[in-house]
Amino acid sequence: MPKFLLSLIFISMTSLMWSQSTQQEKLEERKAQIQKEIRENEEMLQKVKKKEKSAVSVIIIQANKIKLKEKLINTTEKQKKLLSNDMYINQIQINKLKKELAILKEDYARMIVKSYKSRSEQSRAMFILSSNSFLQAYKRAQYMKQYTNYRKLQGEEIKSKSDQLIVYNGKLDIQKTAKQKLIVENEKERLSLLKEKQIQQKLVDSIKKDKKKIASEIKKKQQEARAIDRQIDRLMREAIAEANRKAAAVNAKANPTATVSKAAVSSSRIILTAESKILADNFRANRGKLPWPVEKGFVSLPYGDQPHPQFASLTIHNSGVEITTDQGATARAVFGGEVTSVIVLSPVNKAVMIQHGDYFTVYQNLSAVYVSKGDKVSIKQSIGKVRTNGETGRTVLKFTISQNTTYNNPASWLYNM
Repeated sequence: MPKFLLSLIFISMTSLMWSQSTQQEKLEERKAQIQKEIRENEEMLQKVKKKEKSAVSVIIIQANKIKLKEKLINTTEKQKKLLSNDMYINQIQINKLKKELAILKEDYARMIVKSYKSRSEQSRAMFILSSNSFLQAYKRAQYMKQYTNYRKLQGEEIKSKSDQLIVYNGKLDIQKTAKQKLIVENEKERLSLLKEKQIQQKLVDSIKKDKKKIASEIKKKQQEARAIDRQIDRLMREAIAEANRKAAAVNAKANPTATVSKAAVSSSRIILTAESKILADNFRANRGKLPWPVEKGFVSLPYGDQPHPQFASLTIHNSGVEITTDQGATARAVFGGEVTSVIVLSPVNKAVMIQHGDYFTVYQNLSAVYVSKGDKVSIKQSIGKVRTNGETGRTVLKFTISQNTTYNNPASWLYNM
């Protein structure tokens, strides 16, 4: 095989191993994050269980724990696959080195035998003296010198490749141990997952007798949620109309003869000024990178229409995401903007609406609010305390994102959701 092709294969393998090593590090970081989330979820679960007020709440948190366990198993499986690929590449390198060593040693052995047969100084001298000319004698002397150097280089190459072989064998042993550890970890997590699913099934069975009552409560809550959505939608339209009136007033001062278009007083779409366009563009540029509206927690109800986690026959609607967090947690702004509304949804439930150009973020289910209408807020600034439900013991923030009055799925905006 040509040397160029061998070099190309070696470079490709080295690049592949480096790439897989980077992927392995990322997977290890992801695994550590999932394990952290599982621990936090377990703490939350224990707190809710102590209250013993809602089996449905326990089921929701338990379901998230099961999802996290499944993610952990999948991540470990990916690690195991990458490790197997690395081991395969290392084995190819070991086989290649063994083959090269065998050839080198065989060639070296022939050289040693040949050198032994012509080892006397007399033989070497006769080889040079029997030359037909001075030039031939010089070339023979050079050949003998080069031959000696070549034999020395071959010996050094044999030692170098032997050392490389020891290194690769060492790597392979470490990888075999790491793979075995991952196999044991995965088996342990699978058994743990099975146990969690059994616990979940018992909880589901425990509420079957109250199915009608619970289903009725879910429908009632859905009606309340839709009423709140309508209230927020109205306030959002008022904020849009107000922003457009302000922009129109500024334009009228700058150009008194200009007529005000219908678009300028629209309540469904903001007419962006130069300043608000920059803010909207910056907000849009951070899609998928926005921080969560709480420091830690998990999505207990995703965006959109979906079957209820326990009652598949019931379809529930969610205009945003519901994030279950720790008791006493604070809601925080996901991006810089201006508070357009502080909404009192009930005596114990408040919401904050923040405008980011032609985007709005809304933070619902707050027991206390730390900002006022017109305030400028910065990213991750605390805007209120998330309410803990006295009946269920759960602390849940509802978070929505919309462009004008069109709701977006927050999962595509928030980092790693």
